[in-house]
Amino acid sequence: MTATDLALPRLRGRLTADAPLGAQSWFRVGGNAEVLARPEDAEDLAGFLRGLSPEIPVRAIGVASNLIIRDGGVPGVVVRLAPRGFGSVRIEADGIVAGAACLDGAVAEHAAKAGLAGLEFLAGIPGSIGGAVAMNAGAYGSAMADVLDWADIVTRVGEALRLPAHALGLGYRRSSLPPGAVVTAARLRATPGDREMIAGRIAAIRATREASQPVRARTGGSTFRNPDPAESSRRAWELIEAAGCRGLALGGAAVSEKHCNFLLNTGGATAGELEALGEMVRAKVRAASGVELVWEIKRIGVPGGLAP
Repeated sequence: MTATDLALPRLRGRLTADAPLGAQSWFRVGGNAEVLARPEDAEDLAGFLRGLSPEIPVRAIGVASNLIIRDGGVPGVVVRLAPRGFGSVRIEADGIVAGAACLDGAVAEHAAKAGLAGLEFLAGIPGSIGGAVAMNAGAYGSAMADVLDWADIVTRVGEALRLPAHALGLGYRRSSLPPGAVVTAARLRATPGDREMIAGRIAAIRATREASQPVRARTGGSTFRNPDPAESSRRAWELIEAAGCRGLALGGAAVSEKHCNFLLNTGGATAGELEALGEMVRAKVRAASGVELVWEIKRIGVPGGLAP
């Protein structure tokens, strides 16, 4: 039995069966959501999840910037939070409370305008605040764990909770959110600072990112986590380059020539080709160095077409 075979709970927002997801991802590939839920607000989301059969899987996605949606689609319910209900920003004396749908870069800009320092690194992270909390996203020497005070979540059973940062089990590019939970808002610490200096740091981060990463391509951000220093002193891109993978291609998928820890859809790639190419890279790195690269990009749904 599937989600569309069941009577779904009422949602004030929008419910769409067999909803295309691929075009919404940064890779521009992937299948459909069995059901796509776009709640109006956190209360709407909580009521929906309380009434949803526990047999139906739930998966939250943000702007799908660090995500491969597999070609066979995503069973169950995919929750996507819209800026209208989850995009508020509240400036406080020593921090910012942001809705989960706020773009990371936009939060950095709000902080700069308010003269709040410490959140500049968000300008280097493609995605939204909810996803950044869920994966403890980081860049340029800082991560969400360094600035997060608390996160509001709605659990799979529809319970609204405010969890302190230490309860989220934040580690390198991971958290221990309860399965099926959805982040709805977060509070980020900051300190008063000079507006021009803060804006200058944001501009420098964006310029560095533009110069070193394929930001205008169909990509998904960093593909693999950097290894634990105890395993290797080299970063993921260095291991990939040493294994001869820069520019490696499979169908319409390719390893970026500009930054070889980025996969690209060069035009017409399938999700299966992207994932299979990633697995080829992992195998070559393993053979060359003995290091087992770990995916940083999330992969969801049912494989279809070319399997990895």
